Amino acid sequence: MLEQITLTVDGEQREVNAGTTGAELYFDDREVVVMHVDGVLRDLARPLEAGTTVERVTIDSPAGLEVLRHSTAHVMAQAVQQLRPDAKLGIGPYITDGFYFDFDVAEPFTPEDLKTLEKMMLKIVNQNQKFARRVVTEDEAKVAMANEPYKLELLNKANEADSAGEGVNVEVGAGEITIYDNVDRKTGDIVWCDLCRGPHLPNTKLISNAFALTRTSAAYWLGNQENQQLQRIYGTAWPTKADLKAYQERIAEAERRDHRKLGVELDLFSFPDELGSGLPVFHPRGGIIRKEMEDYSRARHVEAGYEFVYTPHITKGHLYEVSGHLDWYKDGMFPPMHVDAELNEDGTVRKPGQDYYLKPMNCPMHNLIFRSRGRSYRELPLRLFEFGSVYRYEKSGVVHGLTRVRGMTQDDAHIYCTKEQMKDELTETLNFVLGLLKDYGLDDFYLELSTKNPEKFVGDDAIWEEATRTLAEVAEASGLELVPDPGGAAFYGPKISVQAKDALGRTWQMSTIQLDFNLPERFELEYQAADGTRQRPVMIHRALFGSVERFMGVLTEHYAGAFPAWLSPVQVVGIPVAEAFNEYMFDVIDKLKAAGIRAEADISSDRFPKKIRTASKEKVPFVLIAGGEDAEAGAVSFRFRDGSTDNGVAVDDAVARIVAAIKNREA
Repeated sequence: MLEQITLTVDGEQREVNAGTTGAELYFDDREVVVMHVDGVLRDLARPLEAGTTVERVTIDSPAGLEVLRHSTAHVMAQAVQQLRPDAKLGIGPYITDGFYFDFDVAEPFTPEDLKTLEKMMLKIVNQNQKFARRVVTEDEAKVAMANEPYKLELLNKANEADSAGEGVNVEVGAGEITIYDNVDRKTGDIVWCDLCRGPHLPNTKLISNAFALTRTSAAYWLGNQENQQLQRIYGTAWPTKADLKAYQERIAEAERRDHRKLGVELDLFSFPDELGSGLPVFHPRGGIIRKEMEDYSRARHVEAGYEFVYTPHITKGHLYEVSGHLDWYKDGMFPPMHVDAELNEDGTVRKPGQDYYLKPMNCPMHNLIFRSRGRSYRELPLRLFEFGSVYRYEKSGVVHGLTRVRGMTQDDAHIYCTKEQMKDELTETLNFVLGLLKDYGLDDFYLELSTKNPEKFVGDDAIWEEATRTLAEVAEASGLELVPDPGGAAFYGPKISVQAKDALGRTWQMSTIQLDFNLPERFELEYQAADGTRQRPVMIHRALFGSVERFMGVLTEHYAGAFPAWLSPVQVVGIPVAEAFNEYMFDVIDKLKAAGIRAEADISSDRFPKKIRTASKEKVPFVLIAGGEDAEAGAVSFRFRDGSTDNGVAVDDAVARIVAAIKNREA
């Protein structure tokens, strides 16, 4: 009689034969492609040990998708080495919505190569090759990978103390060294293999035909620009062809909504080469959107009791020594400007100069404002707000349109309060942030709690624990989902980030709320308490947009350039049916302008249908049309962005309707 062991399988205890594998356990459940064993992803072919907890993982779950995509990357690499036998393997991890694999090849891959590779991959998939895990010694691995210099380097790096670099853990990992063989089911022959930690799908057939190779790029080995440049192929894989098609449609829609493209088409902003990377300029129409965003935000901040301050763009370096930025954030700052040195006639220094920095943050300067005079508990909470220009030295490879710039305007607030006020103030701040984001059209949120990075923080553990606990309590009380972000906090305190989903379901980090006991200590901030003692205030850092530039980029893509009427650069275009009705349309436009509406008449020489198409292309919210019957009746006809119409509306009623839509911030 076979020995029996006890497992916990999907929450229930089961007795099975010793040596039972996941494949045998889930033989009747074809949706299961991999499993969690005591929380660790394992291949279904792995035998299970007594007392372990096993959980099913289906191909459409997050973990299942990761395994699907990594397995597809292996199939792609196999196809590449069939097409180009001299290709040397780099690394091939899964990424969000897909995978990539790096190769050392003599010539870059072409679009035609990708088509050929897809066909070769489909043949491999249909061969139903088996993914077989093989545990090997280091020497055996080096023999198997003798013709793969990059794999040999990974094996060597795995023995180094600092082996946590890109790709090392993915391929080698901790503990056992494993190779995955692609095995021909008919002959049992190994047709391809790779050094890999796994896990993988049971077989290639599960990949089906729901994959695509998307693009190629150059990539440095292990992400280090001092290393060899390789060729990277990106791809995507999904459980079904319907899922793949839906993804491709989302990508196509995202490309249509790309704010960089729309910025040019709608004449909103540009990135002149003469200014440098990551430094946008806003054109008049983009300036209108930005001004409306800022003006509305200012008005709401006034209602919420914030006071406006202004600070300079540069400062002596000592300020950032006190704040800690030069210790912890220097790589993100522009290099210093050394000025004010005085020299003797012989060139020797009579008076040494000083380093000035472009400011990356507003908070140190706001601390100086708080410290400029004595403060009383009666003044707290003190809420300081600034649209402050800051500068960050983003690497050229990560600068991206308006969403990753080097010069930006933060809608930055710093709130100084007592410990007793802290929790209520955080709750009020979070509610204020969420309400204002909703006013701009974002309403699908979750929260992220970023906690201390053990390698990058100031202050003692007790302070961090109190701050983190308080933020967690406030976040949980909001009723929104709270997701942990271990080690993601700034060096001076933990933070809550508001993560918002746009119209395509993509997540953007929006507002941040950070609780800080440390900077008040470093700047020796004090207020006089009710009992006459001197106390440290608690400092809350809060950015609502994050940066005006980034927020505008997000909104441009969220609305696909069709901004709600209150934000639209041109809110109304009047189009006369013929030249004879120009004067009538001018009168309508004048009434709209008198009501504060951004309106203009199109009296160009273009034909009437082209004028309609132009207004549609420019995404104008309201198009008013006037012909003979309209003029006789003192009316206009509406044409809306969705193509619907409303004819014969009295001019005064039309004006009132447009004014109400803008006032109520309707789409």
